[in-house]
Amino acid sequence: MTKRRNFSGQKKVEILRRHLLEDVPVSDLCDEYNFHPNLFYRWQKQFFEKGAAAFENGSGKHERALKKKNTAVV
Repeated sequence: MTKRRNFSGQKKVEILRRHLLEDVPVSDLCDEYNFHPNLFYRWQKQFFEKGAAAFENGSGKHERALKKKNTAVV
């Protein structure tokens, strides 16, 4: 039985970046990391669907903590 590999979020972004910015073909990445292209396209879909959260105002923990602190002071 083959052990299932888990890629960290950072590694997934690195793989996606190589395709999107360096024009490395998906087939080459799949061969290099030994995974099926469907997995790559699933990561890419998730990346673009959740990517907007990085640009939303106040989406981070730090921003929420500052808001809470400022509200308590007033």
